[in-house]
Amino acid sequence: MNDEKLQSIDILTFRRDLVEWYKNNKRDLPWRQDQDPYKVWVSEVMLQQTKVDTVIPYFNRFINKFPTIEALAEADEQEVLKEWEGLGYYSRARNLQHAVREVATTYKGQVPNDPDELGALKGVGPYTKGAILSIAYNQPEPAVDGNVMRVLSRVLKIEDDITQQRTKKQFEACARKLIDPQDPSSFNQAVMELGALICTPKSPTCLLCPVQAHCQAFAVGVEEELPIKKKAKKQKKIAYVVLLVADEQGNYIIEKRKDSGLLANLWQFPMVPIEEIGWNHLENWVYGEFGFRVSLGKKQGELRHIFSHLIWQLEIYEARLIGEIVGEQRLQLVNKEELATYPFPVPHQKIMKTLFANE
Repeated sequence: MNDEKLQSIDILTFRRDLVEWYKNNKRDLPWRQDQDPYKVWVSEVMLQQTKVDTVIPYFNRFINKFPTIEALAEADEQEVLKEWEGLGYYSRARNLQHAVREVATTYKGQVPNDPDELGALKGVGPYTKGAILSIAYNQPEPAVDGNVMRVLSRVLKIEDDITQQRTKKQFEACARKLIDPQDPSSFNQAVMELGALICTPKSPTCLLCPVQAHCQAFAVGVEEELPIKKKAKKQKKIAYVVLLVADEQGNYIIEKRKDSGLLANLWQFPMVPIEEIGWNHLENWVYGEFGFRVSLGKKQGELRHIFSHLIWQLEIYEARLIGEIVGEQRLQLVNKEELATYPFPVPHQKIMKTLFANE
């Protein structure tokens, strides 16, 4: 099937038209200033499921803070998470640092240019591996993500469900045959750039497309119907009470999340799933196996935060600490200034801003 699809276009002309357009129209992005494999790596990890405009300031701050493999490898994880704060998908940061530490020790600080070695690093999947090898090392390796699949689904009129792993393999095989062996770095970036600027998810700007003449979907007027993607599962909703627990000196209790799972190792104000306790148990309530006891106070507001797979419904309450914190190592009692030094997930950053605004 792949060969049949590829026979529908003039590959050499397609490459030329695409790369020429890229070189004349590419955006001036900070990770394109050189082909440093470490910077390419950081940028590609940050760009996963995140818009370019959002990533730019994070990338600049991150590289300024951790300019080399060694600097990131030696950093404390909490420091890394603080620099990532607000970018989301925090496992990306933890996996990146884990892999960078392996590069520092096993490969003497040099990002491997061997596909097997690079692909074996934690968090480096086929797309990230292909991006690093092609952009930094100019190897003809495909780098296929959702952006690229959208472009190729239209150019080649592939009507298979892109959420299926076998379909992604099909796109990788097509990309490997389409890639320009003379300039794979520009080719892969050109496809990504085309998807970001022209071949967008909705209302693609086909009249300005440099490869419109090659596009099989445009030829039959189905470009907006592609790619085919099955609907995601309905997000689970979980209701929490967030406790803003202060002592008499105005210090607040914060809690470190577990070291695995959602938002691992970030800090938060204590959260109680409503369905686990019921409202009648929140007066003079004991948090955790030992933890602390609280008396619930005034409601401060509500907040809804949407993740890719679930929704948090947060009800925020003041609470008064009764007694002391006992036997819970993940809890800290900190003042307002100290709060700013801890990495918090976005909803708790919003709570913090509201908290300070009211004081």
